[in-house]
Amino acid sequence: MKKRTTQPVDLRRLRTFSIARRAHKVARDAVAGLPPPDARFAEWWKSLPDLLATRELRAVVDAILAARRADRPVVFALGAHVVKAGCSPIIVDLIQRGLATAVAVNGATALHDAELTLFGETSEEVGDTIHSGRFGMVRETAGFFAQAAARGATPNLGLGAAIGELLRARDRSAPGRSILAAAHAAGIPATVHVALGTDTVHMHPQVDAAQLGAASATDFRLICAVVADMAATRRNAAGGVWCNVGSAVLLPEVFLKAVAVARNLGHNLDAIHTANFDMIRHYRPRQNVIGRPVRPGHGHEIVGHHELMLPLLRQALLDSQSRGRAMHQRPRGRSR
Repeated sequence: MKKRTTQPVDLRRLRTFSIARRAHKVARDAVAGLPPPDARFAEWWKSLPDLLATRELRAVVDAILAARRADRPVVFALGAHVVKAGCSPIIVDLIQRGLATAVAVNGATALHDAELTLFGETSEEVGDTIHSGRFGMVRETAGFFAQAAARGATPNLGLGAAIGELLRARDRSAPGRSILAAAHAAGIPATVHVALGTDTVHMHPQVDAAQLGAASATDFRLICAVVADMAATRRNAAGGVWCNVGSAVLLPEVFLKAVAVARNLGHNLDAIHTANFDMIRHYRPRQNVIGRPVRPGHGHEIVGHHELMLPLLRQALLDSQSRGRAMHQRPRGRSR
């Protein structure tokens, strides 16, 4: 066989075309502005580069405000780190302002929410207690959840409502600090989705697993109703918004099953938007929150620390809402 020789490509043979014929992703008017040091939030928000994550976050803000104008649900599904990162007051404020109309949490989120409300502290250092056998062995938290499980197993009540009710009964100021108490006080759905064996209170004998499961099963049926209500009320109207914040597995799975139930019952969810907020990208939120359940372009991914991104989301919502009201209330000039 004759030996083949490879010669360098002659780049002079390439075919070129004018830049005027090329599609572009970045334009000069999309780059960052430079607001002054004393800029108001609106100036700073407008100065952000109109690219990538900024566009995604602005799309989430627009979708939430559109959903509320259309009287559609805005659901915040919250992992435990939201509470542990000190962001409970942000969610409480969104509830009280009517910008969050339902919350869904896992068992750990409910646990930390309750401890922070009742005792003012939460979250132990696992590495310091797991070797001594002390991890998760505090009595008070288990006792509270035993009472909540028994109460929540009441037909059609649910675990989220029971926890919110008990927190308010123990501390009248709880709705100002607790996500679940704030939801109960506002009369909005709050659901707790328990995976048995994953929370420290499941190790305690006084916490009845049957009652805990029954209460959480009620909450699943409730969140299915909330997701069904996210459907647009008429053609071309806004649908609801689901914001998954810091849950990598459990709540994305709950959402996917709730979407399946809603669609099976005949609810058209094509208009809904979803968003995933987390510090890194995970497989299940990308598939089960911003991918499979929604139409292309209706799923949004925001990567960043909760203690930075949630305050930013709140401020952007309040500022955009305020400016929208000002535009609506601006007097019109006289017609000639």
